[in-house]
Amino acid sequence: MSAALEPGWLAVLEEEFEKDYMIKLKSFLQEEKQKGATVYPKGTDIFNALNTTPFDEVKVVILGQDPYHGTGQAHGLSFSVQRGVAVPPSLKNIYKELETDIEGFKSPAHGNLIHWAEQGVLLLNATLTVRASEAGSHQNRGWEIFTDEIIKALSEKREHLVFLLWGRYAQQKAALIDQKKHYVLTAAHPSPFSAYNGFFGSKHFSKANQLLVQNNLKPIGWNLPV
Repeated sequence: MSAALEPGWLAVLEEEFEKDYMIKLKSFLQEEKQKGATVYPKGTDIFNALNTTPFDEVKVVILGQDPYHGTGQAHGLSFSVQRGVAVPPSLKNIYKELETDIEGFKSPAHGNLIHWAEQGVLLLNATLTVRASEAGSHQNRGWEIFTDEIIKALSEKREHLVFLLWGRYAQQKAALIDQKKHYVLTAAHPSPFSAYNGFFGSKHFSKANQLLVQNNLKPIGWNLPV
């Protein structure tokens, strides 16, 4: 599973692919395939977040929990969906917040966030695969160990990163981050069930840019192409 990983990420994660938990995870995914289960995202997109945002270029981390489990949605970037797929409710709320936070932001008709990923926004899910139509079906199979190692590696080997942790699940990951070196911004999850409990009005996008500029880093262009 490691062969197609971006070189910077491979350098810090290569040993993980030899560990027992990853060998068991690989076997589990092979069993899913043998049973005829549909798994999202497709194999070449599983590590899309890492391959689109090289290790040395990460500036901001937005942590999700699970890939979307609907047809054609997931493509390996948290909160993002393929063009031509309806924009999910949580992402609609992210767009609403951006409209009030970032001058000139207009919600696009699509939900593809690759433009952010290419600028250094690591769109990382804690679990990198899911069975079709079964939310959470690949949780506790080993992915969380792997993605925790990603967060630890960023915390240890990089500095001045901005982590946006939305909702209780993501906020638990703050324990993995050295907050003397990095910035952690927390808010409610953008889901329709919780967005009004503190996600709206959090201004995380402008705050992230302020922190980047403060450290002589180029801010993220949050506006998305049409």
